[in-house]
Amino acid sequence: MIYLDNRQSEVEVDDDFNGTIRKVIDYALKEEGVNIPYEISIIYVDNETIRNINSDTRKIDKVTDVLSFPMLDYPKGQVYKNTYEDQSFHVVDLDDGYLVLGDIVLSLEKAKEQSEEYGHSYLRETCYLVIHSVLHLLGYDHMEEEEKGIMRKREETILSEFSIVR
Repeated sequence: MIYLDNRQSEVEVDDDFNGTIRKVIDYALKEEGVNIPYEISIIYVDNETIRNINSDTRKIDKVTDVLSFPMLDYPKGQVYKNTYEDQSFHVVDLDDGYLVLGDIVLSLEKAKEQSEEYGHSYLRETCYLVIHSVLHLLGYDHMEEEEKGIMRKREETILSEFSIVR
């Protein structure tokens, strides 16, 4: 289940946009081996709101594009790969039969700015940011060069399935 909550008025959001976001998330999760019902929340915000959240949660008082709030903990270097079948998750992680992966806060205003800055479409930028965050919810990270390479490759592979390229 994907919950979408539009709490901004800077960028128009329509059913087509939301439909694409849902398809990209669903595909990414299936590609990553999530084969049980899941729950993710995405909140669309503006730059000021994400700056406040970033300041409150990370103590970084600046605008960012996306924030991920995973509900599951993974050992360092581990990601979700059919681990539910391996009984690595406990019943407490399920909510009414759903694997609760976490929340994503996305500044559509910042995504629009970045799409113009990077010279690609707004849809490409938002889908990239959403996939990036979904991978974080699954335990991926990019703090070390090797991890970053693995994560970037997964992002581009998933985006290419939708012909969303740079």
